[in-house]
Amino acid sequence: MDHLSRRNLLAAAPAAAGMGLLTPAALAAPAIVKGARPDLNDPAARARMRARVIGSCARETVFIFYRLHIYGYSGDGNLIPFFTMNHLNVSEWTPKPGNQYESRTYEAGVYCRFNTDEPLDEWVNPITGEKRKVWQFYGGPFSVAIGPDGIVTKGADLNPVVLPMEELGDMVIVPTSSSAAFPNAATPDAYPHLSAGKTIFWESHATYGARAQDAFNEKLTNAPAFCTFQNMATWHPWLGMGGRAETTSGRTWGRAYGAKISSLDEIPAAARKSLESHTPDIFKWKEWTGFRNDMGDYLKTVPKG
Repeated sequence: MDHLSRRNLLAAAPAAAGMGLLTPAALAAPAIVKGARPDLNDPAARARMRARVIGSCARETVFIFYRLHIYGYSGDGNLIPFFTMNHLNVSEWTPKPGNQYESRTYEAGVYCRFNTDEPLDEWVNPITGEKRKVWQFYGGPFSVAIGPDGIVTKGADLNPVVLPMEELGDMVIVPTSSSAAFPNAATPDAYPHLSAGKTIFWESHATYGARAQDAFNEKLTNAPAFCTFQNMATWHPWLGMGGRAETTSGRTWGRAYGAKISSLDEIPAAARKSLESHTPDIFKWKEWTGFRNDMGDYLKTVPKG
């Protein structure tokens, strides 16, 4: 995420069908795991299930690896392939009082030639034709707290809205959506070649899918899950999209797919090599001493004007 602040954001789920957790049909379905299903009218059971699928309801570290394909949209025509990011999410989960499960999350991503594991140090913007020095991604740590009916984030401008969970076939689907608009630190006056306007707009829609027998399993703290998200965001300054017709009409659009992995050894070998060579600090997340703000840190490296 490009811009981070210290605001606290809360999203509450609809108070229907198990407080928006499952549809009535799912609540009435036969038990899938051995023994009775948890009572999802119980706030504690709802919170455990939500945390079990998204992360963990125990004290443990959860890794998610994503392939994130990023495109440019100029405001007209089709999407233009930009690059692929090998993205690693590291979240340290801790149970908290009041049926809350909190993660401390660290992120890093390496920009690669589109649909490959070949890291980019320089990249030619296909819209402008300009060769740009690539700014690799780091973010965090920020906190995410999952409760019975919502998600609270600290350190992020994205405002997650919990959508109703559904049981489809033998899967439980956990969707969320986020939308944000905030002042752009790269103002047009200070950074005319880099700025995409006075305001940053950011949309992010994530979905987690787990087998129902795992999602409902009260003996399981961390359900294996398939994870996806889609982002649509104002141009990042490092792309050099300031002062153009596409500056305000266009955005980047990204589609990520990945999964929880049981250890860092499960990262595909070529992707891990790219992360080790270009974002090595993600493997030393316990040593991070400060907050890493992707856009803010980038702007410290470039002159104004």
